[in-house]
Amino acid sequence: MKAWTLGSGSSGNALLLESGAHRILIDCGFGPRAIVTRLKAIGVAPESISALVLTHEHSDHAIGAERAQKKYRWPVYASTGTLGTLREIETRWRQPVDAGSTTVLDGFLLDAIAVPHDAVSPMAFVLTAQASGARVGIAHDLGAVPDALVGAFARCDALCLEANHDVDMLRTGPYPRMLQERIRSGRGHISNDTCAALAAALAGPSLRAVTLLHLSEVNNTPAKAEQAVTAGLQRANFRGPVRAAPRRSAGVAFALTARAQVSVQLTLGV
Repeated sequence: MKAWTLGSGSSGNALLLESGAHRILIDCGFGPRAIVTRLKAIGVAPESISALVLTHEHSDHAIGAERAQKKYRWPVYASTGTLGTLREIETRWRQPVDAGSTTVLDGFLLDAIAVPHDAVSPMAFVLTAQASGARVGIAHDLGAVPDALVGAFARCDALCLEANHDVDMLRTGPYPRMLQERIRSGRGHISNDTCAALAAALAGPSLRAVTLLHLSEVNNTPAKAEQAVTAGLQRANFRGPVRAAPRRSAGVAFALTARAQVSVQLTLGV
């Protein structure tokens, strides 16, 4: 399994997974033209994508979903609540996913986990490549870490986790108190420290790579996020790479060559 981030942060989020000839897009937080440009930068044709999976309906995760789906005829997998906000997607392309369920996609198994965030019914996902058995846990916007997510993400080969803000930068930064409280609430976003604790709890023998998602441009830096999460993982005896996803460009997140082996590439903008 191989993964690329196509952009990550409040300006837009999308992540591409590939297993053999099978490709799945997680979130579509850019307009169709931008999505196509970033896909072409990594040598992927949008027509080769077999499904779009949405974590939730917020614009930085789904603004391009309806138009891109209409053009490329992607089936859209998401919670019933998320699908209910996307009025332009025809019924035949809607694939509701329930929390706690496993769904068979083209080349992948999709396990869905309900998560707390101020959206209709947001989800995190574990995707398993059917050919290799490689597992990746993907958790974008989280206000807190539910027990079900920890259980579902156990024994993953790679993790893509939100590390939204540095606690001190948020507290002393320019955001008004109301917005700070929304971010810190149980339905907002998790900090670098919370991400570090989550990653450490998941640092089992199969884990090989960690990619950090949705960093705040105002209240975080890639260096701070990587340092905090790396420190937490080192205390759990994990020595693999920890990389913050680029905000505005595509980059390789990881490349899992087998269930128990991994060839890791740096997350580089292209």
